Amino acid sequence: MNKLNFSFSELINSEIAKKNKINNIPDISSMDNILNLIVFCLQPIRNLINKPMIVTSGFRCENVNKIVGGSSNSQHKTGQAVDFIIKDMIPSAIIDIILNSNIEFDQLINEYNKWVHISFNKANNRKQVLKIE
Repeated sequence: MNKLNFSFSELINSEIAKKNKINNIPDISSMDNILNLIVFCLQPIRNLINKPMIVTSGFRCENVNKIVGGSSNSQHKTGQAVDFIIKDMIPSAIIDIILNSNIEFDQLINEYNKWVHISFNKANNRKQVLKIE
């Protein structure tokens, strides 16, 4: 396997969890989903764009998800989604690059022109592309 530029710790890191003394450690199923997200989405994007990616929101346990106002069916809760930025790139440019590649994804969302949300569902990738303004 090629070098991975991502770690579990950065995908489960949560300042909200730390501040509120919440255990944000995923279960084994969510850990498997995080690994799939890294291998099938994040690392291929990193390799393609060749710039560091900053994960702004990864796995969220139920309590963290509630505090941040996440959707009740958020894929962040199952380790299937992350939000990220790439310095000096706008979300629409990142999304265009992903769409013109063979990178698999479930959802790809430009959120408020501030970050990219990507999810991966090994069982059923819908290839949804959305924009939230």
